[in-house]
Amino acid sequence: MFYSITGTVVAVEESAAAISCAGVAFRCQTSMSTLRRIGSVGAQVTLYTYMSVREDALELFGFDTQEELNCFKMLIAVNGVGPKAAIAILSEMTPDRLALCIAAGDAKQIRKAPGIGPKLAQRIVLELKDKVSRSIDTRELNLSMPDAGIMSASGAAAEAVSALEVLGYSRQEASAAVAKADETLSVEDKIKFALKLLARG
Repeated sequence: MFYSITGTVVAVEESAAAISCAGVAFRCQTSMSTLRRIGSVGAQVTLYTYMSVREDALELFGFDTQEELNCFKMLIAVNGVGPKAAIAILSEMTPDRLALCIAAGDAKQIRKAPGIGPKLAQRIVLELKDKVSRSIDTRELNLSMPDAGIMSASGAAAEAVSALEVLGYSRQEASAAVAKADETLSVEDKIKFALKLLARG
């Protein structure tokens, strides 16, 4: 229903912010990461939103980056992961770090989020890793791409491309951005570099 909300921060709570837009203040539940970035009351912000509709509740969630929103939607698609659990995970780690954990099968890092037990963390890794595997054809990734800034993905670069696809970018967008990163960068730094390029459009 809502794609995003742009307005003034009028209140900040432990896990939510109220954004005043056209005379109406929308309470958006969000992660600690977004709360830290949007600043204090009076700041002008844009939050990318997701509305959860249940029989007993109508809740609005908002994030200051599309990557974080994509991760939120990806997490709540996992059986047993509700919005509160997804918020807890995104408060503990950034989208690029979460993507790396999923790609590496590292459930221990996800377990650091409050309320996330070992079984649920493992389920998150297993379900999302399968999803990523279905969307990425390793053989195609190892083929040479056209010269339009698109690379032959291997090693750290391939992991970075995979992580960016988890965040909602197309293979072509991810490959083109990662291709511009220094070859000596770590996977995580390649992802951060690519995200900055992609954010510029």
